[in-house]
Amino acid sequence: MTRTIERSAALAEPFTRFLELLEQATALPRDRLPEPTAFALATSAGNRPSVRMLLLKDADERGFVFYTNYESRKGRELLANPRAAMCFHWQPLEMQVRVEGRAMPVEGAEADAYFASRGRGSQIGAWASEQSRTIGEEQLLERRVAEFERRFEGATVPRPPHWSGFRVRPVRLEFWYGAAFRLHERQRWDLLDGGWQRRMLYP
Repeated sequence: MTRTIERSAALAEPFTRFLELLEQATALPRDRLPEPTAFALATSAGNRPSVRMLLLKDADERGFVFYTNYESRKGRELLANPRAAMCFHWQPLEMQVRVEGRAMPVEGAEADAYFASRGRGSQIGAWASEQSRTIGEEQLLERRVAEFERRFEGATVPRPPHWSGFRVRPVRLEFWYGAAFRLHERQRWDLLDGGWQRRMLYP
């Protein structure tokens, strides 16, 4: 049930609001909020939803970016059904942001640039881990890590062809602000006809 609806001409307005909240969360001491970029990602395939925690790597008016193995469960599900939902919860701030939209693969050059910024151990791990698949025997992962360390010894580790990013292009964002007596403030933004429509929701 909603109270008010208003239209906004500023396409970037909800993203600006999100980035301001993310900046507040990032400014908190790590003992209060260890991973301010953490979010829950929900995907669905074959009417079976699944959810897991990830880290946000970029965000602007184009959407929200994260990286993964495209052969993992989430990668396969998003390639089959790009509809996705995200939830950021910054408990010390009593704030939450929900995002709904379509997950689209990022450009290869963008994925290359991010992969190059990762630590070498993480780069090797992207090659060694057959993410979401069953490990058939003990120490197999360790052996695969050693194999790729030998393969790329003394050389730059390239981005694996199965490893890249997704950008969730939102069609809906909801900002939740905690308040006393559970009278929370909820602002929902819907992308309609190329512009954002804002409405206030009952808590």
